[in-house]
Amino acid sequence: MRLDKWLKISRLIKRRTVANEACDNQRVTANGRPVKASYDVKVGDVLELRFGERTVKVEVLSVAEHVGKADAPALYKELLS
Repeated sequence: MRLDKWLKISRLIKRRTVANEACDNQRVTANGRPVKASYDVKVGDVLELRFGERTVKVEVLSVAEHVGKADAPALYKELLS
C-alpha cells in the first residue's frame, strides 16, 4: 500500500494530500531514509514523521485497505525515539 494512503488510514495524518506534502518535503522517513508518497509500506517498516519540533516514530504492524477509527491504532506501534 502507498505510504500516503497508509498514513491516512492509520490516522497519523488526517488527509492524504497532507501526507503527500509531508513526503514531498522529506518530513517522512522509512527505515532511516527519506521516501516518496508512492513508497510501498510493508509490515516491519519503521517510519519517522516530523511535525515541527515533534517527531513520531512508529513500527508498521499491519497493512489494511479499510480500518475503522477505533481499530486504526492497531496498525502501528509507537516507538520511543
